Amino acid sequence: MTLYFYFSVALLALLLFFPVNKLIWVMSVRRLQKKQEHELTMEEMDGQKTRSRFIAILLVIIFSWFFNLQLLGTPNG
Repeated sequence: MTLYFYFSVALLALLLFFPVNKLIWVMSVRRLQKKQEHELTMEEMDGQKTRSRFIAILLVIIFSWFFNLQLLGTPNG
């Protein structure tokens, strides 16, 4: 793997992190509100935000790695 590959993975992951994080957070908050049948407190929303960040980081790094691997190919064939 080249430096360009790792830079591409990091750049794509960074660009995808913010919209994916927001999407996961909104879906998680709506699901929890529907399940509990009331508005969430700020502490509950902050907990969901922390959870969505963790999930988003894992998701975008894995996606970015495989996307760039497919796009740029492996150096040995």
